[in-house]
Amino acid sequence: MYLFTKRIFDATVAAIALVLLSPLFVVIGIFILFDSGFPVFFLQKRVGLHQRPFSMFKFRTMHTGADRQGLLTVGIDDNRITRIGKFLRRYKLDELPQLINVFIGNMSLVGPRPEVQKYVDLYSEEQLKVLEVKPGITDPVSLAFFNENERIARYTDPEEGYIKEVMPEKLRMNLEYLQHRNFSNDLTILFKTIKRIFS
Repeated sequence: MYLFTKRIFDATVAAIALVLLSPLFVVIGIFILFDSGFPVFFLQKRVGLHQRPFSMFKFRTMHTGADRQGLLTVGIDDNRITRIGKFLRRYKLDELPQLINVFIGNMSLVGPRPEVQKYVDLYSEEQLKVLEVKPGITDPVSLAFFNENERIARYTDPEEGYIKEVMPEKLRMNLEYLQHRNFSNDLTILFKTIKRIFS
């Protein structure tokens, strides 16, 4: 019953939000085009439910091809980030296109954030349990690591710091979330996320 209710809620909210936010999508798209050209969207392969890969939508905030220089974004001053990209990232507006993923059904509004294959390959058998549920736009980790890029930037070797310290903590929190997952808890996380963005 929980999964059925969750899916109906996800699809309904995503559909309404996409319609209401469509003017904002157009405005953001125009700013991106004037700032750094095409493409407006950035599609990245992430690992989803039952370890199936899918393309996750975002507004492009980096120069084209910048992801080939590394998968992690180190701080808001990463020189790969475009001018409009800094603004979009600060207010999490680059994540809005993931409502498309929610509407399609390969993501949920609330669930463990999807990771790229490179880092999923490092998961232990226990950690792989986070892939037994549909990934989401937000989760308890998103609230705790709201400024994750700035935190990663503090490490001498950002990728090593992410793999050895940040990623294990995020997975621990997500496994804990799975033990208490219910519709009421998901709504609380969703509203806390919205409040955090606007505050």
